[in-house]
Amino acid sequence: MPAPTAIDLTERSTALGGSRKLTGHLAKPTTPGPWPGVVVVHEAFGVDDVMLRQTERMAAAGYLTLMPNLFTDGGPRRCLVPTMRAALSGLGRAYADLEAARTALTAHPDCTGKVGLIGFCMGGAFALVAAGRGIYDAASANYGQLPKDIDRALAEACPVVGSYGGRDRMLKGAAAKLDEALERAQIAHDVKEYPEAGHSFLNDAENGPAALRPLLRITGAGPHPESAADAWRRIEDFFAEHLKS
Repeated sequence: MPAPTAIDLTERSTALGGSRKLTGHLAKPTTPGPWPGVVVVHEAFGVDDVMLRQTERMAAAGYLTLMPNLFTDGGPRRCLVPTMRAALSGLGRAYADLEAARTALTAHPDCTGKVGLIGFCMGGAFALVAAGRGIYDAASANYGQLPKDIDRALAEACPVVGSYGGRDRMLKGAAAKLDEALERAQIAHDVKEYPEAGHSFLNDAENGPAALRPLLRITGAGPHPESAADAWRRIEDFFAEHLKS
């Protein structure tokens, strides 16, 4: 699978009231197109090799995949806190940046017009809020914080597949609450908690600042290959049902 290609999304983002500068990473399948699109929303640590491989993985599964770098305009230190606040508020330039990525996919000549969204950690929170906006065909939320008014946020959501770790101390009970909310709203969904996994268990390697990694291990965060294999199978099956059919 070829490495993702860096592209400039600045014109789209500024037109939508988003970042003054926005880059993204586009990955294409090796099979003949056209393909459905998928927007990838990265973790709080930003775009790194692990997130780029997640983008490649979605392309390998048959999706025209684009990950916007939400920290382009200012870097992680300046952008992290306001971007995380925006995730649950549903407001701010980060959502305009995601819309810039989505419209870049729908405008691509090799896109079928159907677009899904997959988010990890911070990106998982974005995925849940964006799922209720009526512009995506499916969403995958992975260990993402739940919206404060979850019933209102998900009342008219697209189909949602969610994956959480039972050892994730930050999100105790989140999987059950999400499952119950989607059931109440009668939204097609597949939500599962993995008892032996923690936060960021879908990653294929440790990431984040080296100084923080010992602390992350103590909290149970990081790769859990057995749980990840099952979660990826569910995600790919769910997206195939709702994006490729």
